[in-house]
Amino acid sequence: MRAWSPVEVPVIPASPSELGVPDRLVMVTTNHRRAVPVGPRSGDAGLYVCGITPYDATHMGHAFTYVAFDVLGRIWRDLGLTVRYAQNVTDVDDPLLERAAATGVDWRELAADQTDLFRADMESLRVVPPQWYVPATSIIDEVVALVEQLRERGAIYQVADEQYPDWYFEVSKAPGFGSESHLARADMLAEFAEHGGDPERAGKRDPLDCLVWRMERPGEPAWDSPLGRGRPGWHIECTAIALNRLGTDFAVQGGGRDLAFPHHEMCAAEAEVATGQSFADAYVHVGMVGLDGEKMSKSLGNLVLVSKLRAQGVDPMAIRLALLAHGYAPDWSWTDAGLNDAQRRLDAWRAATKSASGTDAVPVIADLRRALRNGMDTPTALAVVDEWSSAVLAGDGEDSDAPQRVAQAVDALLGVSL
Repeated sequence: MRAWSPVEVPVIPASPSELGVPDRLVMVTTNHRRAVPVGPRSGDAGLYVCGITPYDATHMGHAFTYVAFDVLGRIWRDLGLTVRYAQNVTDVDDPLLERAAATGVDWRELAADQTDLFRADMESLRVVPPQWYVPATSIIDEVVALVEQLRERGAIYQVADEQYPDWYFEVSKAPGFGSESHLARADMLAEFAEHGGDPERAGKRDPLDCLVWRMERPGEPAWDSPLGRGRPGWHIECTAIALNRLGTDFAVQGGGRDLAFPHHEMCAAEAEVATGQSFADAYVHVGMVGLDGEKMSKSLGNLVLVSKLRAQGVDPMAIRLALLAHGYAPDWSWTDAGLNDAQRRLDAWRAATKSASGTDAVPVIADLRRALRNGMDTPTALAVVDEWSSAVLAGDGEDSDAPQRVAQAVDALLGVSL
């Protein structure tokens, strides 16, 4: 696989006039269900964002997720925190194997190609790469060790299936199961069935029990282990990667809203049973992206792909601005009009920041910080820069340093290169 190129993030000194600007990021999180400080006051901030299953190109739902958490990391860095960021790539899973079989491509080759394309898309959008970008196939031993820990605690079992006695995690062993997503049991069952679960599997002790080790099937990849020859379940993969790189009680586990249950709930339950300690402090989920009012998904075939827009000559910074025009939490729809608005905004910002002078940058940077630290409010942050650029293009301001300082702040905080 190709390397994920680093992104240089400018450091913007704080101004003494920034009294009243919050000194921490505050957001409404899924588990707390209210606005709380997200990330520590100082030191290291651990971030785990669930990665792709690499069987197709990056669509706007993916891009929105990773750009949103890129902004979160930029806010932390601006607060002086060291970001410790891990992300997985699920390079062995049913959708990948099914696509490989349908196209006649080796599953490893398909995974490598699509992972490389994803990285290229993220680089174009100026997403700061994770410190650890971890393929599931590279940590089979870590998964097995974690499952063995759960077995020692009596939290896993094999279904009574003579042909495929798969191993399952018993959710009843997890104290407070459900406290991350706050769903009623009926809703859990519905979400579990929709998002990769198998509530109807015969032999399970609870329909919500989740797969941790799938015994080998004909024609599928498998690895030898004390559990029998097989491969990891989905949730246990992320749990192992996070625990072995970020430890317990890290700051944020993030992803799309569709991961709140079962994925993040199961990851937390597995980790807490295995270690006896809490997992992530905050669970942050971004909204789902549709297309012209309809759900955007691979199954429906109505995807807007970053790579295709780039191939058409669309400026990646316009794509990023189109994403940032929406708050991180609500669902929204991608439209051509939204992209056109983003290009006009980008053109105006670039023209303003290339001016010989402009109005004072200090209040602009303060307002940017205020908007982002108060709920990661990117639409308000964009409006702050809009107001400044409009004034500059109207001929206001005599500060010759302001255009460059605003450009640096937009780059550092919003990830938009002007």
